[in-house]
Amino acid sequence: MFLVVGSLVALLGCSVPSVLSTYAPTWDSLDSRPLPGWYDESKVGIFLHWGVFSVPSFGAQSSATAGEWFWWYWRGQQQKEFVQFMNSSYPPDFKYSDFAPMWKAELWDPDAWAQLFADSGARYVVLTSKHHEGFTLWPSKGSWNWNAMDTGPHRDLVGELATAVRKQPSLHFGLYHSLFEWFNPIYLNDKKNGFSTNQFVADKTGPELHEIINQYEPELIWSDGDWEASDTYWNSTNFLAWLYNDSPVKDTVVVNDRWGKGVSCKHGGYYTCQDRYNPGHLIDHKWENAMTLDKGSWGFCRTSPLSNYLSIEQLINEIVVTVSCGGNILINVGPTADGRIEPIFQERLLQMGAWLKTNGAAIYGSHPWTAQNDSVSGDVWYTLSSDKTTVYAISLSWPASHQLLLGSVTTMPKTVTLVGYEGALQFAKGPSAGIAITLPHLDTNDLQWAWVFALSS
Repeated sequence: MFLVVGSLVALLGCSVPSVLSTYAPTWDSLDSRPLPGWYDESKVGIFLHWGVFSVPSFGAQSSATAGEWFWWYWRGQQQKEFVQFMNSSYPPDFKYSDFAPMWKAELWDPDAWAQLFADSGARYVVLTSKHHEGFTLWPSKGSWNWNAMDTGPHRDLVGELATAVRKQPSLHFGLYHSLFEWFNPIYLNDKKNGFSTNQFVADKTGPELHEIINQYEPELIWSDGDWEASDTYWNSTNFLAWLYNDSPVKDTVVVNDRWGKGVSCKHGGYYTCQDRYNPGHLIDHKWENAMTLDKGSWGFCRTSPLSNYLSIEQLINEIVVTVSCGGNILINVGPTADGRIEPIFQERLLQMGAWLKTNGAAIYGSHPWTAQNDSVSGDVWYTLSSDKTTVYAISLSWPASHQLLLGSVTTMPKTVTLVGYEGALQFAKGPSAGIAITLPHLDTNDLQWAWVFALSS
């Protein structure tokens, strides 16, 4: 940490103790803060897009437009399929706000959700506290009658889920928050003025961020909706300085990079860069692959066909490549308006949990190795154990020859084992480079998804 004087004192209008490690509201200073270790060690998280948009739960399959953007596609962009859906399904005078009382969450059991997430092998959970529609999932003081306590569920959804998640010792709790709101008149007035005024930030989105931090103490803030205005308009660096210096989560909180136009992939605790970001190689900053089990939508979408959902093989592939290249993966599911997580989402998460229960040593707390993708066997990706004594070669396919060639392994290991299989495996120098591992003849029922080979030094 770095000692800063003067500017922060003036900003906060308060005294600073004589001996204090703190951060100034500049990107140079904020970016110098070490990322709290729990985040990198966790590797796998669950993302939840839940809101008023979960009621219509409609997406246009022809253009793969996401259901959580329903209001914008209907009233902003006026995309044909959304307009037609509303014209054929609801009265002519129906407003988007009329969906809110229809969001009952009558079947919601937050403890069951938290148990599912723990069983999935995830280590953190991120809920949309507010999406671009502006509806808050907690009783926000700045969102009168447009929050989950005043209308719809009539529950503090953020608070209840926070409590449930914290009952699970393996899970950390985080919140997504959209900085902007599509149709908020105060925001639109600031936009009209070229963002020379920031009344919306002062009156709405800024106080909201302080509310969720002070009330729920999330260990992760996933910011979004930043791209139309600069970080100066959003007051981002001042907020982050407070978050890192004085907030109740100052020592544990992590944040992403979406804090203003041009900031993404340049500043922040970890990079998201773009949705479904997966560079496939190492980058010089911690990053996260925020992706969806439904390939076309973040919110629950009733119109999604089976082909839209990732198979377990595709999901494990995404996890392995992401972690091998130094990233975390945030796996999104969209709950229904009545509070259920659909069986296909449950199945994928529980399959993932079963795989991680056996192979988690190659994922949790791991480090990138000197190679990520093997130079000979392209379906093999590497990680290094947390104590840096074991290289894990994760094969996404089972060679028909029952021999696995690892061209990137230039030093002979002492032992090679297949995680979950008893006994050491035979290996020798490869035909041209690396090593060749002789694989056991397993029952076909055991050949599932991806296989982890531990190379011990």
